[in-house]
Amino acid sequence: MGLSLTVRTECWPIAGAFTIARGAKTESRVVLAEVDDGTRIGRGECVPYARYGETVAGVTAALEAMRAPVTGGLSREALQTAMPAGAARNALDCALWDLAAKASGKPVHALAALPPPRALVTAYTISLGTPAAMAEAAARAAGRKLLKVKLGGEGDAPRIAAVRAAAPNAELIVDANESWHADNLAENLAACAAAGVTLVEQPLPAGDDAPLAQIARPIPVCADESAHDRASLASLAGRYDAVNIKLDKTGGLTEALAMAQEAERLGFSLMVGCMVATSLAMAPAMLVAQRARVVDLDGPLLLARDRDNGLRYEDSLVYPPTSALWG
Repeated sequence: MGLSLTVRTECWPIAGAFTIARGAKTESRVVLAEVDDGTRIGRGECVPYARYGETVAGVTAALEAMRAPVTGGLSREALQTAMPAGAARNALDCALWDLAAKASGKPVHALAALPPPRALVTAYTISLGTPAAMAEAAARAAGRKLLKVKLGGEGDAPRIAAVRAAAPNAELIVDANESWHADNLAENLAACAAAGVTLVEQPLPAGDDAPLAQIARPIPVCADESAHDRASLASLAGRYDAVNIKLDKTGGLTEALAMAQEAERLGFSLMVGCMVATSLAMAPAMLVAQRARVVDLDGPLLLARDRDNGLRYEDSLVYPPTSALWG
């Protein structure tokens, strides 16, 4: 019996609101791809990336268009050229990995010739807000080992100082989400350095990040919106010290693993990040995260609830998935 493809969308409420420099949202809308061989179902989840013009409708349509190729036996290798990098390919790529694991009786890490995954320290996100509100949120999470602080441009120096005062023992990383500009870059980096921040993500807009090569960077700077897949890496040299690999950008686990290897070859350190999504989206990213300096896979912690058989989060650790979830 051949394969069949089912595509559906789900809405998962966020606990409170998730706020970054580009705006706030109160729910996560995800798209699922399910590949059925008649006996087993492989699943993959993605989040359409509005920053790149993706929508739930567009991603759903892109996946629906793959129904005939999947029925015809589309391989994971052929998928890499059949669809462009992005959220839609991510869902289908991860579904094919999951189905292969179920069909073979071997976990995905074994199929990919990777060592068994271990529990990792994950960041926990502090949403953008006033210094007082961010300090309050940081105080509640002060026992965690790693906090990711969302900043937004003007007024960021008092924000990061307030978070540091409220969480004196946590490692801090910052995500500016492209909200800084050349005129305040040095000032904001200095404020982060003074607060003991260990990494700053994407301070400048992706199309205007050349100034990063022209200043002394007091702390490592990580490319997020400037880094997509392997093809984007060469242009980042001299501007960034690290790259944030997200499966919704790379178009799946297959390209993410290849991108991680190439980024390391070029001398970048690795961060593995996520969108706000359920554990099904985090599970394949856990395999890439095994080699990362910074892990940011807290998406399910930001939801009001997670899906069944979700990842286990304990203190600051996230544990690998069970086969009941994925892989």
